[in-house]
Amino acid sequence: MSALPKLSKEQIQKVILSGMGFCLLIYIYFTFFLGPLNRSRTAMERRMADLQNKLRNSKTELRRASSLEVTAGDATSRYAAMEGLTPEGAPIAWFPPRIKTFFGEQKIDKAVVRLDRNADLKEPELSDWTRYSWLITLPEADFAAFGKAIAALENAEPLLWIERLTIHAQPDQLQFQQVDLVAANIVKKK
Repeated sequence: MSALPKLSKEQIQKVILSGMGFCLLIYIYFTFFLGPLNRSRTAMERRMADLQNKLRNSKTELRRASSLEVTAGDATSRYAAMEGLTPEGAPIAWFPPRIKTFFGEQKIDKAVVRLDRNADLKEPELSDWTRYSWLITLPEADFAAFGKAIAALENAEPLLWIERLTIHAQPDQLQFQQVDLVAANIVKKK
């Protein structure tokens, strides 16, 4: 085996200085170049993840907005159709004759229609609509004809609904019943 050559004091100093310079170079590389680069990369990855999340949320919001646009179009057309269902004039003038005629066509005569109460709707978007409550009395109604008439009434009058229904049997005429019902509808103010 050969022995390592003997280094002079000056050569040892150069080796130690070179080693220290190499260590200093590695320290400077990791501290001033690689460290900021890693921090920048980590920050960039976080920012990219945040932007991707915002992009996904934006796409979801776009889908919701387009869905809302379709729904708004449908609602607007339904609202316009509802406005067209309200005849001209005061409801007290046109509603009772309309209901009497309807029940007459259903073979239920002698319908009595009276206004119970009315009130403006509280929802801000429906502030120009009024809710009317009507008392309708049918003194002689056949049960089967009445059932068909109620179904036809709610289909013929989309802005009307039955709130309460009372049926009384008549002891002297068992084939007929006396029917009292409370119906409500909404009417656009003119």
